[in-house]
Amino acid sequence: MEIIISNSSGVPIYEQIKEQIKSKIVSNELKENQLLPSIRILARDLRCSVITTKKAYEELVKEGYVKNIPAKGFYVAKINKDLVLEEQLNKIENLLYKVVNIANYNNISRKTINDILDILYEEIK
Repeated sequence: MEIIISNSSGVPIYEQIKEQIKSKIVSNELKENQLLPSIRILARDLRCSVITTKKAYEELVKEGYVKNIPAKGFYVAKINKDLVLEEQLNKIENLLYKVVNIANYNNISRKTINDILDILYEEIK
């Protein structure tokens, strides 16, 4: 499982690990009931502390993306797609709130923001 850590991002390492695993689960790259690397193996592969990987896994368990089966390991949990969608919509809403504030502060019109969104959507297609 490929996870890329940035020491200069300002985001805690455990959070980077958690978000990348979450992303792989949501995109179905990691399948339901798939065994994840052990805490120790993941820490070794990422060259980080066991405490860091343990915290990432604990957060994933708490958020419902991963389940811990004692003496067996951590597995991808069955995810509630509605809950995931709601979480993603909340993230988008928060980012758009920041965009609108920046636009208002700089007298950038709603039409200009919509034009930018249209361009970005076309680039991604």
